[in-house]
Amino acid sequence: MNDRFLTVSGTKILDGTSKAVSLRGYNIGGFMNMENFLTGFPSTETLQREALLRALGPDRYALFFERFMASFFSDEDARYLASLGMNHVRIPFSYRHFEDDDRPFEMKEAGFTLLDSVIAMCERHGLYAILDLHALPGAQNMHWHSDNATHKALFWQHRHFQDRVVNLWTQLALRYKGNATVAGYNIMNEPGDASNARIKPFYDRAIDAIRAIDPDHIIFLDGNRYGQDFSAFEGFEPYPNTVYAAHDYKLPGYSYGGPYPGITRGVYVDRANIEETFLKRTEFMRKTGTPIWIGEFGPVFTGDLDRDADRYHLLEDQLDIYNEHDAHWSLWAYKDIGGQGLVYAAAESPWRTRIKPVTDKKARLGVDSWGSSDADVRYIMGPVEETIAKEYPAFDPFPFGQQNWAQQLVRSILLGEPMAEDFGRLFADIDDDATVIALAESFALGNCVRRQRLADLIAARTGDASATP
Repeated sequence: MNDRFLTVSGTKILDGTSKAVSLRGYNIGGFMNMENFLTGFPSTETLQREALLRALGPDRYALFFERFMASFFSDEDARYLASLGMNHVRIPFSYRHFEDDDRPFEMKEAGFTLLDSVIAMCERHGLYAILDLHALPGAQNMHWHSDNATHKALFWQHRHFQDRVVNLWTQLALRYKGNATVAGYNIMNEPGDASNARIKPFYDRAIDAIRAIDPDHIIFLDGNRYGQDFSAFEGFEPYPNTVYAAHDYKLPGYSYGGPYPGITRGVYVDRANIEETFLKRTEFMRKTGTPIWIGEFGPVFTGDLDRDADRYHLLEDQLDIYNEHDAHWSLWAYKDIGGQGLVYAAAESPWRTRIKPVTDKKARLGVDSWGSSDADVRYIMGPVEETIAKEYPAFDPFPFGQQNWAQQLVRSILLGEPMAEDFGRLFADIDDDATVIALAESFALGNCVRRQRLADLIAARTGDASATP
């Protein structure tokens, strides 16, 4: 077996020479699975694509996404991440690259070809790739990042959707078995199984299908309730060659976050609290003697120097705690329009200049669940939240309670969905290919701003993370 091939041994991840490898890297969010706060559209990726198709027409729509995909992650990006001591990327992708809803079970070669190209870039620059199915047919959770236009996770209710995902992972395993650059398969991002009874039977099916073809690659399993709850696996032997994955976002790092150390939404958060919540979220891994991987975490930056200084402090403490506990980690997210990215499209870029009317409106109405605040729509949200609390005091909707449920329905759907039409109109006057190309290439690394303080902070904490390529 190739010396770079990774496997699980107890609490460690080892390469083919039995050298321990600490996975430290970034998520390439906003690329093969697009999210509103990362690239600037409102609502869901599907609504964005429909709006752009209407505005640009099929030929320029295809040209835009061809150039966008080529620009968003390239050899230059892989080289840059490796230069900071990173040794892997997690690649979130939507099932829609591989299959259309009106032609289920018919695989699209273009999706595999695109994924092949990213894996090849990783190989050239000594990075591992973790394949992360981020958006599943029917939606595996209740929010926009699974391209969910509703607040219902229908994936868990329909065997048809589950069968399609098992088939997709079968095809992925056939494609990548034996590929040492692929660290493993992250079967599902942030499951939201409200029953907590369907998640393990589905994982059993998916793992059996993968293992029938590929017995060697690591499987990465997110816990339920968006990577926070592992109770469905209690009482069962851990799956062999498997890493259980937690996500670990912290209150002061949210768009509404307060000072750090300090109080956010009634909770005092300092380093001790950060470590306490980390230990709670990873208790299952320590109990079962399996590796700890934090598949997502990271603060949202605001542009305010004092507030951002607190967020850097928060991130420093998180990374130090992870390293002290021998946890593997993957930050969210590598590239965007300025909220979280290690690099981001410049404010004066063609893309950000053109979409500014919508990003301003999004900020004012707080339509992004992540990366924006409801401060200017409290006159709407306040009465809604108060009425729900008064009339339905026992109502506790999965996964995060009344307030998050109301915010999703009002901000993300009621106010966000019609804004997709505003977004599309911003592109209706384009009548040349050069403008389309310039918009897409706003995300090329050479046209982006690098967040140097963040790069320095990370590079100081990657250490000897990589096995020798």
